[in-house]
Amino acid sequence: MQSLKGQFLIAMPQMNDSRFERSVIFMVDHNEQGAMGLIVNKPLDDLNFGDVLDDLDLAPDEESEDHPVFARELPVWNGGPVEPGRGFVLHSADYYQQGASVRIRSDIVLSANHDILSAIATEHGQPDKSLFALGYAGWGPGQLDVEMAENAWLNVKGDASLVFSVPADQRYMQALASIGLNPANLSGEAGLA
Repeated sequence: MQSLKGQFLIAMPQMNDSRFERSVIFMVDHNEQGAMGLIVNKPLDDLNFGDVLDDLDLAPDEESEDHPVFARELPVWNGGPVEPGRGFVLHSADYYQQGASVRIRSDIVLSANHDILSAIATEHGQPDKSLFALGYAGWGPGQLDVEMAENAWLNVKGDASLVFSVPADQRYMQALASIGLNPANLSGEAGLA
């Protein structure tokens, strides 16, 4: 088994699970025990970062020089269907907390605690780039490998700009273009050449 950790999965056009249709997933882990990733191209339309801060009682009481509330309108992303109430922050490597952050690649770190949410909300020590997602995509032992063999996903090495710089509505096409593909030319049939 070759680990896909730190790479991207791109849903093939024939994906029959509407939760993953046209998804780009950043793989947080992939080993013998299973796999975990975050969908990075599907913002939640009815929720913003301020709503999450309010729900967790992390929102500054009022705007001040020490506590700006600029982050209230940041998007929240649908990270996947597993544990949709659990939050994860993919962010640039300039922010790292020992014991609370996991380095996925040299340029992308994952954190899932209140400290990073507070840092982003107050603009004190926050990462330069971040994406906050609720939920994740998960696979049991060997499940993702079977789906890869069935031609459900493509994997792409990609870079951090796909997560942090490319507009959400362009990430799927940009991920495909990064490996020279056009969705109109993709086939859903697995086979041997």
